Amino acid sequence: MFATGDSTASVYATDTAPRTGWAQALPVFAGHGVTVVDRALSGASTKSYEDSGLLDAVLRDIRPGDRLLVSFGHNDEKITDPARGTDPYTTYQTYLRTFLDGARARGAHPVLVTPVERRRFDADGHAKASHGEYPAAMRALAAAEHVPLIDLQALSLALWDKLGAEDTKACFLYADAGTNPNYPTGVADNTHFQAHGAIEVARLVATALHAERLLPAGTWHGLDRDVPDSAIVFPAGLPDLT
Repeated sequence: MFATGDSTASVYATDTAPRTGWAQALPVFAGHGVTVVDRALSGASTKSYEDSGLLDAVLRDIRPGDRLLVSFGHNDEKITDPARGTDPYTTYQTYLRTFLDGARARGAHPVLVTPVERRRFDADGHAKASHGEYPAAMRALAAAEHVPLIDLQALSLALWDKLGAEDTKACFLYADAGTNPNYPTGVADNTHFQAHGAIEVARLVATALHAERLLPAGTWHGLDRDVPDSAIVFPAGLPDLT
């Protein structure tokens, strides 16, 4: 199974630990013989990912029967950046369709994944949406193209709302000054995850894939078990996505 997306899903190395992408965490739930290839890129949008040739690299390596997870939105929303910004119901859908068509042409099976929610709360303490029309545009495309959809935006929003403003800090990249050598002055990042949060988002994705029977029985295991942060593997360097 291949995963494409942005910084919320990508692989992080030891020098930025415990920052972790949710696709980096997917292998902790993978059964015997299941391989998760994380090709997400920090900073990527649908447009920049394709324009840089990274989609071509994925399509070169993907094989008939493989699943291709496609999850973008955070950087497509940067409409003032001509290299990355897209419009929800025009260029965003057009670029997403290229992922779908490319996978299908190679006998692979695409799955659209709406962008995971950021840590945002309203005055009443409820988690609030931050992605505008992009999730709805992806849902509409999935329906029109008859492609499976994991609504990670809705799933994560519900999880953040359940946890609340304070407890969600254990999921996102928060650290006090002097507690982590990679973030000596501290960090308060409401977009990216530390290992615990990436594991919980990966659990949402794997559970949805299992519930929709999008992969063979036995693909996932331990979806209800507690997973320690130490289960995440941080490589010494970032993988070559080309």
